[in-house]
Amino acid sequence: MSGKYEIVIGLEIHAELKTERKMFCGCLNNPDEKEPNKNVCPVCLAYPGTLPAANKKAVEEIIKIGIALKGEILPTAIFSRKNYFYPDLPKGYQITSQPNPFVLGGFIEIGDRKIEIDHIHLEEDTGTLAHRKDYSLVDFNRAGVPLMELVTKPCIESGFEARKFCEELQLILQYLEVSEANMEKGEMRCEVNISIREEGEKKFGTKVEIKNLNSFRAVEKSVEYEIERQKKVLEEGKRVIQETRGWDENKGETFSQREKEEAHDYRYFPEPDLPVFLTGDFELGRIKLGLPELPAGKRERLRREYNLIEEQTEILVNDKKLANFFEAAASELQVENTSVGYKTLYNYLVSDLIGLMNTKGVSFSELKITPENFVDLVSMIESGKIGSRVAKNVLLRMFETGADPKVVIVEEGLEQVSDEGRLRDVVLRVTGGNPNVVEDYKVGKEAGLKFLIGQAMKETRGKGNPEVLKKMFEKEIKKS
Repeated sequence: MSGKYEIVIGLEIHAELKTERKMFCGCLNNPDEKEPNKNVCPVCLAYPGTLPAANKKAVEEIIKIGIALKGEILPTAIFSRKNYFYPDLPKGYQITSQPNPFVLGGFIEIGDRKIEIDHIHLEEDTGTLAHRKDYSLVDFNRAGVPLMELVTKPCIESGFEARKFCEELQLILQYLEVSEANMEKGEMRCEVNISIREEGEKKFGTKVEIKNLNSFRAVEKSVEYEIERQKKVLEEGKRVIQETRGWDENKGETFSQREKEEAHDYRYFPEPDLPVFLTGDFELGRIKLGLPELPAGKRERLRREYNLIEEQTEILVNDKKLANFFEAAASELQVENTSVGYKTLYNYLVSDLIGLMNTKGVSFSELKITPENFVDLVSMIESGKIGSRVAKNVLLRMFETGADPKVVIVEEGLEQVSDEGRLRDVVLRVTGGNPNVVEDYKVGKEAGLKFLIGQAMKETRGKGNPEVLKKMFEKEIKKS
């Protein structure tokens, strides 16, 4: 709700499925291919006389998505021809399972609301256009790639909610391993349908579609802008026009592209070269049993098993590889029976290790540090065997070589010194060499004590126990 208006938002989301082959031919499905028109054949280029053959794996994956989203897998699905002309569409029509989809209904929970799904269908992707100053080039590598389209019901109420839905769907697709769903690469594309109507009005307002949104931020911001634009149009006594609009990221506003086509303009009719699909032939029970843990379930389990707060679980859930490393390390805590808690482990992982990985540009697949060795390092820090300054050096050595931290500490003599007898000469030397700082501390300047401890840490090459040094300096200064 916004003022005297009710906001009605629906989403259409496309995601490329990462099958080995394209949807209706044997060409490689390789979204990273740089050479234009390499992964093409007479079928996906629509040469006369060629016939499509559906990719069974793509059909299984669309069914898997439907089961994961609690949708109804319809007993039959029919591919149709969606007729329209565009330069990147080789056949002059697109083969799609709309209007007879594989999946009906379903939902994704966003906060305490269920965002309902209308249907999920399977189709082939189009090619891509490269625009030059006075001409355009067509690359058909993407033409024929299996494409999921998910259409929500018009039940979303804000740009924020639209963004969260898209983010959660991306995570689910990644957890199912059916799509990378990388928006920057065009593997996931979102379109928003927005209308507004007066509160209490049952009839929908005029629908405006925003296309080519390539980031979650663009989804949220374009919806927010469009809501205000339509409200202003109505408040000025004008009529909202049904149209397709684009999003200008730099200006932060939508702009008109063309008047919106109605669905019947596409002239759907059944694809005569493909059979009716009986979804019962795809072993639905096997597919359901093979589903992995999904983001919502993982959030709940991480909170329950590791007593993590919402923000911590969200960071882990949003990065599967990070979550896997954390859980592998957490299992080592149980084996080692250490006093280190899960939250402490999480903090060292997210702050120290991830910080180093980001600085060095290293992913988990390239990381040399094992969860076991990382737990050993954290345990030694928490037990006081090494100090935080030494720990950073040990972590860097582990990062570069994959070495065991225990070995690094022994080889480089880095174990923390807590024996007062071994530290006494250092304390006397530092206090004797800094009489002015000692006097400052005596008159209440706390920074003086920190300076003395810092000097002692330098002399011990970071190996002195700072807590022991603090007590020794306090005792020595009182005597003087």
